Amino acid sequence: MQHTHPRPDFPPPTPAGPPLRLLVADDNPVVRAGLTALLSGRADTTVVAEATDGREAYEAALRHRPDVILLDVRMPGVDGISALPHLVRLASVMMLTYSHETETVREALRLGAGGYLVHGEFTTEQLLRAVRDVREGRTHVTPGAAEALLTELRGSAPAHGDSQLPVALGEIPPPPLSQLQRPVGQSFRSRFRLSTREAEIMDLIASGMTNQQIAATCFISEKTVKNHINRIFAKLHTTTRSQAAAKWLGVA
Repeated sequence: MQHTHPRPDFPPPTPAGPPLRLLVADDNPVVRAGLTALLSGRADTTVVAEATDGREAYEAALRHRPDVILLDVRMPGVDGISALPHLVRLASVMMLTYSHETETVREALRLGAGGYLVHGEFTTEQLLRAVRDVREGRTHVTPGAAEALLTELRGSAPAHGDSQLPVALGEIPPPPLSQLQRPVGQSFRSRFRLSTREAEIMDLIASGMTNQQIAATCFISEKTVKNHINRIFAKLHTTTRSQAAAKWLGVA
């Protein structure tokens, strides 16, 4: 009689482990809501707290003990750079912001940020990978931030043996919002086919400005702003400012 040997059972898949616990700190409610929706409810990441400035971020980090803090640079009250030295003692920190001024990027990395991502320069999957890598100690810097650092390095090369750095880069005025899109960001947003003016206005909408503020900033009438917004909504296939901003920021 032929004996049959039972087939060995394959070992069960190894559990992936608990999801990374994230804290989102940004004063723009659209960005916070978009990132929270994007990063929560997944098997590998979850948002345990939100904050609107650096002080709230520190208090929330003490209370919730996240693995990674996604931190904006410019916030009212205590800004991201001021809070950074305190936050890096509690968790890994990744800057997630519109700002890629050379001085800001350099200072953030000097103070211990594990990464520096500029809105519009990354896909959802790149963001998720960056969050995991920063937790493991691997630095992530998107092209706009990297370019800022390279510009500084090239500009600070010593001449005639002089080891002193040139004038403080912080004295260079920041570029207008309409110039904050880097090549990768432009590629990411090119599918929306916005005109230069529409892109500028969309940046201002995403920053939280009202129609009146946008009109004053762009030196146009509120009626013209509304006309631009109607065309923007049509191109982005959205009906509200929050939906449009979420798509524009890449968090929808």
